[in-house]
Amino acid sequence: MTQREASARVGVHERTARDWEKGVRKSRRSRFYPDGRRVNYATGEVTMESMTNPPAPVAEQVGSRLLSLQEREKIADLRRLEWSLRAIGRELGRSASTVKRELDAHSSEGLYLPNTAHRRAATRRARPKPAKLAQPGRLRDYVSDRLKEQWSPEQISGVLSRDHAGDESMQVSTETIYQAIYVQARGGLKREIADALRTGRTRRKPHRSPEQRTSRFVDPMVMISDRPAEVEDRAVPGHWEGDLILGTGNQSAIVTLVERSTRYVMLGHLPNGDHTAETVRDVLVNLVDTLPAHLRGSLTWDQGAEMAAHKSFRIATGVPVYFCDPASPWQRGSNENTNGLLRQYFPKGTDLSVYGPEDLEHVAQKLNRRPRKTLGWDTPAERLLELV
Repeated sequence: MTQREASARVGVHERTARDWEKGVRKSRRSRFYPDGRRVNYATGEVTMESMTNPPAPVAEQVGSRLLSLQEREKIADLRRLEWSLRAIGRELGRSASTVKRELDAHSSEGLYLPNTAHRRAATRRARPKPAKLAQPGRLRDYVSDRLKEQWSPEQISGVLSRDHAGDESMQVSTETIYQAIYVQARGGLKREIADALRTGRTRRKPHRSPEQRTSRFVDPMVMISDRPAEVEDRAVPGHWEGDLILGTGNQSAIVTLVERSTRYVMLGHLPNGDHTAETVRDVLVNLVDTLPAHLRGSLTWDQGAEMAAHKSFRIATGVPVYFCDPASPWQRGSNENTNGLLRQYFPKGTDLSVYGPEDLEHVAQKLNRRPRKTLGWDTPAERLLELV
């Protein structure tokens, strides 16, 4: 229809119809425009005011994935012509389910008004809401307390989903916690930034590969490719991954061992920071001697010079040693991850010889009491206790 015919059908003046199309509203004395202008009929005075609930101007295309005003008008036209949902969808290049959802959401008593639907959709889409952790309450207190215990955001989210499964107010995603720490606009946990994350970073940083280690030994190495399949799939406990974390100028070090099945951590103290092959061997022998026989399966290490005495270690303990390929840290993934966690307590560029055996035991206990996602949010200590 032409605008005149449509106005006559509805029973309004043609100018009123034009006003409606432009979003203009009228009172007894004034005309209100979508941009906030108010025009007084009597004086012609223009002021920037608005009605109690003025219609805000809405773009014809609200979003690239969403229906445009033209598409909604075509839906209304074709529906009046009794086209099927599939036919309307093909005409628009949309799925029939999209057309059905649109009609179901914005029809009233069987009548679908495209302009009203478009304005309503735009209003519903803009849903600014405060950040979840910016609000004081039980959830924020819980997250803050666990961050202070050096739990990671993923550990916090996982344990909440397990322990408060039926309480929506106590659910928060890992990303929401990170945003509360990193993103100014999301806010909520700024006071805890320095202590919240184990890395101590104030912004995100991509992972980088460690330096390549290519040392070789006189005694022939047994490579990781010859390691039994039961070690690879973590089906049988008692297989360990090991490495050193180094201090300032590589002058001090700590021995780290991680059990592949339970992720249980053991730390070895190197007197005076000495990490020669013989000293590392002796520390490893002492650590392995504390384990029951069924947890002495194997040891996987990189090709660092500290393992040059691997043959005498195997003879002393009966534990075979398997070596990773050069520049392949992912072959000892559990140990690499653990070393990253340990850097919270033993930062790079510090003298590690100042930490005694009691300090190392305390740190190991903290790691072993943390819930792990890969263990179904059990702790390594709980899993090892089942084995022992």
